[in-house]
Amino acid sequence: MSTPSSGRVALSQETLAALPDEVARPTYDRSALRPGIVHFGVGGFHRAHQAMYLDTLMSERPEDTLDWSIVGVGTMPGDARMRDAMAAQDCLFTMVVKHPDGRLEPRVLGAMSAYLFAPDDPEAVLTQLTDEGVRIVSLTITEGGYHVNQVTGEFDPSDEALQADIASQPGEAPRSAFGFITEALRRRREAGTEPFTVMSCDNLPGNGDVAGKMLTSFARMQDEKRPDAEPLADWMGEHVQFPNSMVDRITPVTTQEDIDALAERFGIDDAWPVVCEPFTQWVLEDHFTAGRPEVEAVGVQVVDDVVPYELMKLRLLNASHQALCYLGYLAGYRYAHEVAQDPLFVDFLLGYMEHEGSPTLPEVPDVDLADYRTTLIERFANPEVRDTLARLCAESSDRIPKWLVPVIRHNLEHDGQIERSALVVASWARYAEGVDEEGEPIEVVDRYKDKVMAAAARQDEEPLAFLEDETFFGDLREQERFTTAYRHFLQRLHEVGSRATLEGHDWS
Repeated sequence: MSTPSSGRVALSQETLAALPDEVARPTYDRSALRPGIVHFGVGGFHRAHQAMYLDTLMSERPEDTLDWSIVGVGTMPGDARMRDAMAAQDCLFTMVVKHPDGRLEPRVLGAMSAYLFAPDDPEAVLTQLTDEGVRIVSLTITEGGYHVNQVTGEFDPSDEALQADIASQPGEAPRSAFGFITEALRRRREAGTEPFTVMSCDNLPGNGDVAGKMLTSFARMQDEKRPDAEPLADWMGEHVQFPNSMVDRITPVTTQEDIDALAERFGIDDAWPVVCEPFTQWVLEDHFTAGRPEVEAVGVQVVDDVVPYELMKLRLLNASHQALCYLGYLAGYRYAHEVAQDPLFVDFLLGYMEHEGSPTLPEVPDVDLADYRTTLIERFANPEVRDTLARLCAESSDRIPKWLVPVIRHNLEHDGQIERSALVVASWARYAEGVDEEGEPIEVVDRYKDKVMAAAARQDEEPLAFLEDETFFGDLREQERFTTAYRHFLQRLHEVGSRATLEGHDWS
């Protein structure tokens, strides 16, 4: 048993029994785990969400669920860190639930049985993907990972790794998640092995539909480069399921402070724990090619149509995160809970949700939207989660077009309110200038950073410069009702700042 000289326990399978009694841990036999799911994109959210649900299911029903363990896969250079952490800890990690009263609830999760870093051994990943025991491939590859052209809604193949995989020949080592998935499906078809289901767990409207459309488009481009090979895209369309899902749990980036607190308060040395709020939700369509674990037994809502729940979450929770992050950051706040405890910002957020977000939603079965909106504010205000505004402001070019622009379009078409949404877009434009209201630099994190910041730099002379990119905004620049509000708020943000802009406007 490996115990550091400090008296703390280095997390591993061998040391589980030495953990303090207050730390929950797997109660099932991990040596009996067999892979049933391969997951691309093992980050904080996946580990606090899907991996947590499966760990719970295995603990409650070990007799028929241990063949659904997760094999994590990383394809990006930064995933090497996860490889090293998981290798040292036998794929165990600690999930720490942060309650609003300051209570920390640690739990070691064991549903992941292996982690593969694809650049180390691409063939090992393909071997796992073609194993007939693997029946689901799940994804948290971020909104941008699906390569959707925001104007056309079609597949955008411009990514370098995608280009390499499209030009490759059957049998060549893939580089991208898309490349691995299509090559594995090709091999399964040739071997007569039933195809797996591809299950997206990302924050996209119709995430399963998007995954299906983008992956089959990618496969079709490969087919065109391989005239002598049997085409794959049409076969995928006929045989592979892509269920939609809605996933929800606020999971901030793990900090060194979180790692130190786990060690000091609970005696666990964990290279990469995950921290999260108490709330969790997963709504999942029951469309699976080769079966699935009975996750409804542990609280997952399995439904015929996930779209109403999905839109509710994207347009209320996710869009509200954008509504608070830029304005809050410009006002001097650095954490979501600080903004959500300020009555001025709370009124603005509730006004957006009630008067702009909610009117765009279809009926959501068994959900009281007024209660849901209030609960969101309570979740945002949890001081223990310490979700940074910088995290929420990151990758805005992937988020605003999917979460807020559809709200604006709907309300323009139906004569609804759009002023709060216009202020959110203006606040992103102001934030993208790269300097806050005190003159301090802002580190803009966005895969289109150069383009976004260049547009923001021109708006003193061209007030609508930020709206010119149709990839993000479509034709909003031509919508006079929107641009009138947008220009007004952008000017106010420059003249008086975000707080005074909120105080000085009549939202009635």
